[in-house]
Amino acid sequence: MANKGHGKGFDTRLEMILEALEGLEYGTLNIIVHESQITQIERTEKKRFPLEKTAASKERLLVERARQGG
Repeated sequence: MANKGHGKGFDTRLEMILEALEGLEYGTLNIIVHESQITQIERTEKKRFPLEKTAASKERLLVERARQGG
């Protein structure tokens, strides 16, 4: 990517974008541009957790299957 006429501020913004992406596993990065210049960077991170089946929910599932004849 060419850096013609953008100056040091542009390099700083690019570094900030790379920092915002670093370690982002799930989420979004929004780059807001106004009059051809980056004015804001927003990072929304999501944490995902696997569903844990509890003993009670497993028991309910077995009871429901037994009622349905399966």
